[in-house]
Amino acid sequence: MIKKGIFWFSTDLRLDDNRALSYAASKMDQLIFVFCPEESIRLTSFQTGRSISNNRQQFLNQSLADLQKNLEALNQHLIICENPTQSLAQMIDNYAVTHVFRSGGQHCLDSSSWQSLKTQYPSLSFNEMGSNRLFDSQELPFDVDQLPSSFSKFRRKTEKIEIQQPQPAVTHLPPAFIAPIQWHSRFYNSTASESDFVGGEAEGNLHVQRYFNSQHPSTYKQTRNGLDGMDYSTKFSPWLSLGCISVRRIIQRLKQYESEIIANDSTYWIYFELLWREYFQWYGDQYGEKMTAFSGIKDHAPITSFYPERFQKWCQGTTPYPIVNACMKQLKATGYMSNRGRQLVASCFVHELSLDWRYGAAYMEQQLIDFDLGSNWGNWQYLAGVGADPRGHRQFDLEKQTHIYDSKQQFIHRWQGQCNNLPLDSIDPSDWPINSEIPA
Repeated sequence: MIKKGIFWFSTDLRLDDNRALSYAASKMDQLIFVFCPEESIRLTSFQTGRSISNNRQQFLNQSLADLQKNLEALNQHLIICENPTQSLAQMIDNYAVTHVFRSGGQHCLDSSSWQSLKTQYPSLSFNEMGSNRLFDSQELPFDVDQLPSSFSKFRRKTEKIEIQQPQPAVTHLPPAFIAPIQWHSRFYNSTASESDFVGGEAEGNLHVQRYFNSQHPSTYKQTRNGLDGMDYSTKFSPWLSLGCISVRRIIQRLKQYESEIIANDSTYWIYFELLWREYFQWYGDQYGEKMTAFSGIKDHAPITSFYPERFQKWCQGTTPYPIVNACMKQLKATGYMSNRGRQLVASCFVHELSLDWRYGAAYMEQQLIDFDLGSNWGNWQYLAGVGADPRGHRQFDLEKQTHIYDSKQQFIHRWQGQCNNLPLDSIDPSDWPINSEIPA
């Protein structure tokens, strides 16, 4: 019997070091490749809009176009499926599909269609194989459902584990059993804006090469808290978020740098940050729907509310806090914000503005070109005091942080974060107007 397979791309948009893809290519007689935007970029709840930002959409479009180009070089093509459950079911029924493949480690919030198809077709072979993490589950020194309660505990248990070598890029693919389909109109000639980040495997690998060919890795720990520019941190996250580059390939290149150039605290700190990413990947698997629960992974919810006016001022960068305003305007313009900036705007959101943290996390999900479910929602829980932070509900002094990281206010002026001198609220929580001229 001819083995016909469907390979379902999600956050693994590359041919290099894609173990699930290599496995599928080696086992099938015929193979087709699909990408399902509805499943892969389905927004969680608490959104103020129905779609992802133009910046995030553009980066995805570029990444898919690059994947399509790479598949075409191997006489294959990518099929865009708007309704994954319905579209893939039709393919399975019409073409006698025998196998379905994807990269493992998908968070449960992104797996409804996969689980539905497994239930609908119990006789098919569904195959998952990890392609986007440092460790496989069997390599972890603890059961997956016994994830350490903090990153520090996780790091102590995992940082000495030898990382597997990345696999070479796929160079041969079985033929398709469906004729090439016109590239979906949604991904034709999308409106392009200028950006330091261009999506796709080719651009991602070029960025990794440029970074490790520079001296930046040797000073990473000293510069990583910068707010603006391409040189203060690695900037791997946009390509990692869609799997355009392999985290194990980055580790291989890091070790080469340490062997040939220098191994110091800064090069270790790059690995340290990748371990943070790894922790939140497993964290997302462990806690599932608790990732978006108001009380997070704790037994108690924070004492916050929702002030629509405050929320809009935070999104638009018109709060009384210049450093926060600058970060939010940078995010809207570029789809990116530094790690330091993300901590500051989240701290402001839950402390100074007393807002429900989930709406802040959802807005970032909508905007960020490097959105990753585990890292985004896990870090927001961390700052809101309902996550894995052992200290709990920490607050940043925004004035002090400004003095440390933007003492000359160059970042604030560049992104026009200066205060507008308007009060934070013009109405109270009951929607009554606030008149500041009336004496108390």
